[in-house]
Amino acid sequence: MGHDAGGKRDAILLAAGKVFAERGYHATGISDIARELGAGHGTFYRYFKNKEDIARSVVSRALGQVMEALADEEPGASEDLAQYREQVRRIGHKLFDLVVAEPALCRILFYDAVTIDRAEPELAGRAMEAAAAYTAAFIHNGQDRGFLRRDLDAHVVGMAVNGMILTGAVRLLHAQDAEAMRGPWIRTVETLMFDGLGSS
Repeated sequence: MGHDAGGKRDAILLAAGKVFAERGYHATGISDIARELGAGHGTFYRYFKNKEDIARSVVSRALGQVMEALADEEPGASEDLAQYREQVRRIGHKLFDLVVAEPALCRILFYDAVTIDRAEPELAGRAMEAAAAYTAAFIHNGQDRGFLRRDLDAHVVGMAVNGMILTGAVRLLHAQDAEAMRGPWIRTVETLMFDGLGSS
């Protein structure tokens, strides 16, 4: 695929992402995306088979942007609990920045990924598993180095931590003042991860 073709494909995905986020996947037609893009229907079928194909590519692109935002956070980098706690805080701020900067991307991931593809319904499940494995890699590092408890399943911990993050991100999309949620939400997830709820 040439540079121009790649650029046109990206333009279609950007337009589709915006319309999916505004209207929802099921309510969106190719004609809606065409209107947003200012192009004819034929343009789409040169690059994509159908609406599901476009939507799958939109979700893949969105997941790629999330991983790109976290690319410089190495799961094995933290050597002690203090370093890992700081790493969790950094990741929290990066994810927060992404949700605030790209709300359309996040609506697609949180709301549409589950329902997008009848032919490949495991798309969202695979994404959740990949995210859990990513978080579990950080937990394994702490367990191997001895600064995190070893009696918990790292993969289950990864899913639980991601569940907290996902809930906060979805809430953030509906917040009147998203920035006001930054400190309380990141601090709460960090506290639950490292200190628990018990008062000492």
